[in-house]
Amino acid sequence: MTDEPVPTHSAEDTRRPAYGLGRVLILVYGIFALAASARAAVQLLTRASEAPLAYSLSAAAAVVYVLATIALAHNGRRMRRVGWTAVGFELAGVITVGTLSLVVPELFPDATVWSRYGSGYGYVPAVLPVLGLAWLWHSAPARIAARGER
Repeated sequence: MTDEPVPTHSAEDTRRPAYGLGRVLILVYGIFALAASARAAVQLLTRASEAPLAYSLSAAAAVVYVLATIALAHNGRRMRRVGWTAVGFELAGVITVGTLSLVVPELFPDATVWSRYGSGYGYVPAVLPVLGLAWLWHSAPARIAARGER
């Protein structure tokens, strides 16, 4: 038996949170977080009774965009889980609200960020979660480590 120290690795992730296209994606999420938050706040404070479902969904979208922005900017295991959840919820919301706004338009007398699959925002809300999920998959620490070992 030897008394050599067992090598240990720090549990702290010292990699930069995002690089290249990842930073652009985080910037776009941040812009949407601000835009959706401002829109929801104005709608709920000035005319909440006109379209409560639509305005509540705008507020929910704002929360999702804020969570996704923060989660995508971090490498930690918990934040990556939050990112997967937030961006997955965002995709489900865009598909659900987008479809309902076309099939049952009377539910949405005023548009939300996700209405008509984000047509009011150039369909960016429909594309953004797909890019977010792709980035989370591509930037997974295990995947990066496996690529580095080749």
